[in-house]
Amino acid sequence: MAEQEGALSELKLREVTVPVEVPVKPVSRREIKQLEAMLIIGTMFRPDVLRAALSKEEFLTWVDSLAVAAAALAMEKAGYTVRQIAEELGRTEATIRRHLRGETKAGKLVRETYEMLVRGELKLAVPIVSPEAEEELKKLQEQVRKLEEELAGLREESEKLRRENEELRERVARLEEAAKRAAEKIGEAEAALREAQRLLSPGA
Repeated sequence: MAEQEGALSELKLREVTVPVEVPVKPVSRREIKQLEAMLIIGTMFRPDVLRAALSKEEFLTWVDSLAVAAAALAMEKAGYTVRQIAEELGRTEATIRRHLRGETKAGKLVRETYEMLVRGELKLAVPIVSPEAEEELKKLQEQVRKLEEELAGLREESEKLRRENEELRERVARLEEAAKRAAEKIGEAEAALREAQRLLSPGA
């Protein structure tokens, strides 16, 4: 473990400024995903975060929450409510609020990254590696891209199913209302028929 930390601490980094090309106020699902991806990458590869991660095991305790915090902030900037974000990400509203308020490590770092991006001050720490490692990195990046595309497709399908479910519920509600009105009409007709029979009976 000590040898690994020593090797990591000697890792050479090159800082690269990120141009503000990512939509910081997304208006579509595609732009939300772009901002979400930049917040994840921008946070993990910020020089201060990466250097801290090389020497502290606590890095792993919040990194798994980073994706949720980034997605939550990206959707918040697109105008989603806390409830909508929680439903979309499958988390509780309390968890989403904690991320958005910066009460979690991941939420705090992601919001810092967003503010740096808006100001044009976000820099990424790019490790200087060998050609073989760079080739392997390209393969991993391609895998990440494919996974992101699959995730986007699954979310779109989930949204489609949610809309279809809402439409079905509305149709069922309309049918139930129509059935209720029909039952009332039938009841009125039966009452009128009974009254007519009474009036037409010989002893009336």
